[in-house]
Amino acid sequence: MTQVTSPVCVQATDAADQPERTPELEALYRTFEQQLLVPLWTEIGELMPAHPSSRALPYLWRWKDLLPAAEQAGELVPVGRGGERRAMALANPGLGGRPFATPTLWAAIQYLNPGEDAPVHRHTQHAFRFVVEGEGVWTVVDGDPVAMRRGDFLPQAGWHWHGHHNRSDSGMAWIDGLDIPFQHYTEATFFEFGPDEVETREAPQRSRSERLWSHPGLRPLTRLRPTPATPLLAYRWEHTDHALNEQLALEAEGHPVTVEPGHAAVRYTNPTTGGDVLPTLRTEFHRLAPDTGTSPRQETGSSVFQVFDGSGRVTVGGSSWAVERGDLFVVPSWQPLSLATETGMDLFRFSDAPLFERLDLHRSHQEGIQA
Repeated sequence: MTQVTSPVCVQATDAADQPERTPELEALYRTFEQQLLVPLWTEIGELMPAHPSSRALPYLWRWKDLLPAAEQAGELVPVGRGGERRAMALANPGLGGRPFATPTLWAAIQYLNPGEDAPVHRHTQHAFRFVVEGEGVWTVVDGDPVAMRRGDFLPQAGWHWHGHHNRSDSGMAWIDGLDIPFQHYTEATFFEFGPDEVETREAPQRSRSERLWSHPGLRPLTRLRPTPATPLLAYRWEHTDHALNEQLALEAEGHPVTVEPGHAAVRYTNPTTGGDVLPTLRTEFHRLAPDTGTSPRQETGSSVFQVFDGSGRVTVGGSSWAVERGDLFVVPSWQPLSLATETGMDLFRFSDAPLFERLDLHRSHQEGIQA
């Protein structure tokens, strides 16, 4: 048997719920340490708390600080093999300096200079891009060029070749979301380099995936089998905006179609299944009408929000912030979230909800209703 230095440390205490502290108990605990055993009775409070207690903390990143930092990185840091992407990850202050927004979610600002390429690669991590401002970059996925513009949501399923190129005369930043922390924890990741440059410089208004898949309620008969991730590579802002406007208009006409008064919301879905766009990530867009406040809501799993437009106040657990366009904030597991606005506010959200639902661990609570 291989001998290792034991990392186990078992402490006897005088706590009321612990065994009597005796020399014999101390000797037993030293045996546990040598045999790499940890008694449940000393750990149960941390391992099985009464409710989720996330290491992640509620936190806010200001767009007015993030964008200048990204622009400066564009001046100082080249894009190429090794770094692959000029991406700056949000590091939650509760996670020990790791580049993780939450224990399961990665969120980063990516920046591309004029005329620049981000080289082609593929990885098992599921990803997306969301554009809060700017245009001029095309992402090329398996040879299909997809335009990126303000308000567009661009999902990227794992293990597909993809790279980016900026055709404009100005730099552009956007949000990357991935399940990197989850896949890193499960030790299930693969990564592979592709060409240094994207395979096409075409810049069509509509990608091939959009031409095939973006017709509401209509499905090509040659693609009837369900796919684990969406085949549609771009969900355009004009469609999202129109859907949210119509919800609020219907509500004004007396129809109960919003999730709360003045709170319209839509979920991006896979057209082959009606489920989430990616196996591990859920993405939504929320619109609060002027003078709207939401009831506090808790749920298992974590979320990252970005304010797309407008302004308001966000309360997560014991933290509260005034927010405006571009700001990003984290909602850890089971921390109550409420939103309020006087002038109206749009928010993009992504979460790890599909993981919790597949494991039958999803639970939510709002105004005394538990699900």
